This record gives sequence, C-alpha cells and structure tokens, in this order.
Amino acid sequence: MSEKKQISIVVPCYNEEESVPIFYKAVCAVIRQMDRVAFEFLFVNDGSKDHTLQQIKKLAAQDERVKYLSFSRNFGKEAGIYAGLKYATGDYLAVMDVDLQDPPEMLLEMYEILQQGEYDCVATRRVNRKGEPPLRSIFARMFYKLINRISKAEIMDGARDFRLMTRQMADAVLSMGEYNRFSKGIFGWVGFQTKWLDYVNVERVAGKTKWNFWQLLLYSIDGIVAFSTVPLSIAAVMGLLFCGVALLMTIFVIVRTLLWGDPVSGWPSMICVILAVGGVQLFCMGIMGQYLAKTFMEVKKRPIFILKETNCEEPEQKD
Repeated sequence: MSEKKQISIVVPCYNEEESVPIFYKAVCAVIRQMDRVAFEFLFVNDGSKDHTLQQIKKLAAQDERVKYLSFSRNFGKEAGIYAGLKYATGDYLAVMDVDLQDPPEMLLEMYEILQQGEYDCVATRRVNRKGEPPLRSIFARMFYKLINRISKAEIMDGARDFRLMTRQMADAVLSMGEYNRFSKGIFGWVGFQTKWLDYVNVERVAGKTKWNFWQLLLYSIDGIVAFSTVPLSIAAVMGLLFCGVALLMTIFVIVRTLLWGDPVSGWPSMICVILAVGGVQLFCMGIMGQYLAKTFMEVKKRPIFILKETNCEEPEQKD
C-alpha cells in the first residue's frame, strides 16, 4: 500500500482569535472526505495582540496535526506566507485565509485536479466583490489591468492567495528570498501550469478585515515596483517631453519678440509653468525614490521574519 500524500495548509493569522476555532472545524469537516490524504495545519501567528496564539495552542494540544509559528512582532501577511511555506512538510501546500473567505470545500476539487498531472497549481479568483466598498473595487480592477500591462508576471484579476500547489512550485517560490514580497506577482513570475477556479465572494466568518484602503494602495504600489520598471521609463519620457515643450516655448517667445516686440503678459502664466514643471519633477523623483527605497531595504539583508516560538521542526536546508 502506497504511503499517503500530505497536504500542508498554511494559515497566516493576525488578531483572529474568533476565527481560528471556526476555521479549524470547517476545514476538518472537509478533509474527513479526503481519507486518502494526510493533512497538516500550519498556523502562522503574525504578532497578534489578542488571544490568537492561545487558541492555536489549544488546537495543537488536541490535534497533533496542528503546528504553529509565532513571530516576535507583526511582519505582515507576506512574511507569514513565506514562513509557512518554508516550514511546511507536505507534498502539496495550500495557502488559506483564516476568516473562511476561502471556501475549504474547494480543496476537494483542487486536489483532484492536481492528481491528473496536467497542472502544478490550482488557484482561485473571485468573480465578484460583493460586500466591498465600491471605490475599493474600482481601484482594485484598475490595479489588475495596470499591473498586467506593465509587468511580465501574470496576475489574474480577482486572484486570491488561496491556492494548492506542488512541492516543486513551493520551493521555486521560496527560492525568491526577496525582502519586499508580493506573493501574487511571485506566484505568476515563477511560472508552472496553473488552473484557475472561479467562486463567488464570501463574507468573513468573524472579526474585521485588517486591510484598509490606504494599506491596499501601498500594497499595490509595492507590487508595481517589485515587478515592473515601466514607472522609471515613464519618468524618463516625461522628462524628455517637458524638455521638448520648453524648447518649443523658448522658440515661440523668441520669434514673437522679434516680430512684435516684448509681449510680456505678466507673471501668473510663468508661475503656472513653474508649478507644473516642479510638480512633474517631484513626481519623477518620487518614482525613483520608491525604487531606491526598495533597493535600500534589499541590500540590508534583514530577515523576512523573526520566529519567537514554534512546535515545528527546523526545515531541511535545500541546496
């Protein structure tokens, strides 16, 4: 009899004490239907300030399949995903949100698809954004259209972090040890064959979202900077454009002065031009500053996360 394949479910958590036990029960109800597969829960406590870690430890005491990693502070969801993939031991690895916005029952179909051997990853995308503020939905769609135009990494509109992938693909993701992480872009950049499953948006089972509009905006900027240098080209083009406009205006003023004398129309127009040029300069400097800041953080070689406590064994070092 062949040994059972194992699926590791990586679950980043931040202030989710209400959601953890509900999530665990919901997933257990699903995996009982998958008796040919072994499971491992890997909860990543991302510096929670509530009783999230205590809830996870309670589950770990009852179920030996439950493992946990607890950070020394809040490092962000991206660090949680990276740490989970690094410490997971399964043949297949799933990434899921603890708020049950990722329907656990989809694991059944995802695993069956991977067993066919045609795909290396099964990922999910929302077909609607019911429950989200309209402005947030509009900006999200604009972001996906923009990033796919200017980046070589394929990022599906409505893509979730919820996916099930092979060990080979997970190792490829881990090989990208960059500090400034944007997982949706990384999953697309490493390649491999991905099957997309659509589903209708699901509301949180408990608690409140930790992402506000401003945080999502900054996150989208991180994604653009991480996977495209087009903004730098835009800054260069705008510089050339304004140089050309300045040259044409200079020629126009000289010609008009030679033909009609000194037609000085006043300082307001000059101030407007100065403000416009100054604004463009600051905008271009801001673009370059973003890339410089990311480079600065990368060369520091700081760890992506710092582990405070865990019940996991140290992962094997891969050559």
